[in-house]
Amino acid sequence: MDADIPYLLLTPGPLTTTASVRDAMRVDYSTWDVDYNQRVIEIRSQLVQLASSSPGYTAVLMQGSGTFAVEATIGSVIPPDGKLLVISNGAYGNRISQIARCLNIALQELSYSETEPPDLDQIRTTLKSDPAITHVAMVHCETTTGMLNPAAEVGKIVAEAGKDYILDAMSSFGGIPLSMETFHVDYLISSANKCIQGVPGFGFVIANLKKLEQTKGFARSLSLDLFDQWNEMEHKGGKWRYTSPTHVVCAFLQALNELQAEGGVTQRHARYLDNQSTLVSAMQTLGLRTLLPRAMQSPIITSFYYPDSPLFSFKQFYDELKKRRYVIYPGKISQADTFRIGNIGNVFPADMQNLVEQIGQVLDTMDSPPGKVIKSNS
Repeated sequence: MDADIPYLLLTPGPLTTTASVRDAMRVDYSTWDVDYNQRVIEIRSQLVQLASSSPGYTAVLMQGSGTFAVEATIGSVIPPDGKLLVISNGAYGNRISQIARCLNIALQELSYSETEPPDLDQIRTTLKSDPAITHVAMVHCETTTGMLNPAAEVGKIVAEAGKDYILDAMSSFGGIPLSMETFHVDYLISSANKCIQGVPGFGFVIANLKKLEQTKGFARSLSLDLFDQWNEMEHKGGKWRYTSPTHVVCAFLQALNELQAEGGVTQRHARYLDNQSTLVSAMQTLGLRTLLPRAMQSPIITSFYYPDSPLFSFKQFYDELKKRRYVIYPGKISQADTFRIGNIGNVFPADMQNLVEQIGQVLDTMDSPPGKVIKSNS
């Protein structure tokens, strides 16, 4: 663990960054400066290269958290007479539906439990039975649980139905191999502070260029107008419409370069897989088990059941681990008492081993032997 950080963030983002990414924020840039805007151009180009090996795609950066980029997409690419099908099995899929309702977009929902994958046959049937649907949205990695949804299989169904596919790849892009072509994605959404290992401050959308160009005038917001943001960046040399997070942009470019130096998405994915398998194996030696079976589990974040003890307190558990320089996440599901541990960021298998050693010590001090776990109510 670096001496210059207070603790490891074992969360799905913000996450632990490298010292060099943090150092990249030490320079002040003007948003009008050609050197700064060249960085924006380079970022957009690298993002497209990460997402596709074919021409016909473009990237748009949008100020704010990842949810801002999701709302910008939902609010900008669906025509006034369009209808959105949302496939959801967690809080972030539900948030897409919430955005659609807030923007008065016609909506159809296919909702599943937090530990249940989407039903592909039901998706296919729904698209056939409701011709009014123009767009389909789903979360790739649902960090409510750590569920990895079948994004490629859903994309194929959506493409066969002739609909546009919006993929919220917030916590997977850059850490799990995917391509716009093979997943049939028209709009892919992610954020600076996830698997590319930058810091919070903007999200981005990688889009099918021809389809994005057809969305002019659709936006239901001024500041979250995806087409206008793209048009400004595309035709004014990387300029944003409104004040951009200059320091965050510099950090993100450094993070992109470090992703390439690591060996690209393939190697980063391998490290995250190693982190996750090391964590799960070590936790099992303590008697703790995962919420999801391995087949559904992403390498991004892992949910664990609470120890079955009346003495266990998550707040105490969290606070004690934080004192030992590890920060984890509370659970976010309704079915069972869980906590979550992120496997992404500038962390490695040795960090996971050290974390679990500390977890064992903390549980011992709480007199909460983790030999039993709370069972799911599902």
